[in-house]
Amino acid sequence: MYTTKTLQEEILKQKKEQDLCILAHAYQSQDIWEIADYVGDSYGLSRKAAQASQKTILMCGVRFMAETVKILSPDKRVILSHPQAGCPMAEQMSVQEVMELKKTYPGYALAAYVNTTAELKTVCDICVTSSCAVDVIRHMENQNILFIPDCNLGAWTASQVPEKNITLVSGGCPVHAGITVQDVQAMRAAYPEALVLVHPECVPQVTSLADFVGSTTEIMDYAKQSSAAAFLIGTENSIVQHLQFACQDKRFYALSKNCVCHDMKLTTLMDVYRCVCGSGGEEIVLSKEVRQKARQCLDAMLELSQ
Repeated sequence: MYTTKTLQEEILKQKKEQDLCILAHAYQSQDIWEIADYVGDSYGLSRKAAQASQKTILMCGVRFMAETVKILSPDKRVILSHPQAGCPMAEQMSVQEVMELKKTYPGYALAAYVNTTAELKTVCDICVTSSCAVDVIRHMENQNILFIPDCNLGAWTASQVPEKNITLVSGGCPVHAGITVQDVQAMRAAYPEALVLVHPECVPQVTSLADFVGSTTEIMDYAKQSSAAAFLIGTENSIVQHLQFACQDKRFYALSKNCVCHDMKLTTLMDVYRCVCGSGGEEIVLSKEVRQKARQCLDAMLELSQ
């Protein structure tokens, strides 16, 4: 019978023998973090994959992330750790719906959150991530911008770039959107010394109460660098555990016990083991046309974010 330690040791052995690179999104569990080659946000991991020497990439995350890796590394074999790991936000809009929106808003540039399918990216002008959305939108030549699908990230971006005319579409992350003002009030009362750090996918009423708003990576960096001793974390609850490991002299609490991404939680350490042994996961296959068209909006983001 395997233990966590022996299973991790076997995964490390197998990935070396198979010349395989393991990417773990920040919302994966600590035991998966510990055997990954790189940990980070979706686009950051995709760029790491493109730079990796290995020809096979295992994405421990959700489907749109694995698709992004394939778009940026078309010559590499890309495996999604769990075939059912999707993203409710990425699946909220169809290509046809986006095409209708473009007709409704002629002359608008269409900016898509990276949390979208490869097919949806083929009909968008530019992508953004939670960490670069403000900079990218600010540096776009277009004055009128249609932002999809996360209206909460879009609203946060609009508040930081008031010089742009940003039109939002109803959609977003149901996990982050589930954090309420009442959650903030209750947790502040319980831990009055703690700073509130939240993700911009939270609703505007919540971000307005926060001490800091930023991407998952930015939240973690802020907590590590801050002189404060306690924090209320308003993003996927796995980050509480990761920060507890990283900063043992500080205290971290979930802003809402319900902020759990069940798609991220699908991937287990045993799933990773089966993937590195060649008996698990799903290989991501995208047509050349989809890869090339989807890459255009990713490249546009990269150009402006630099």
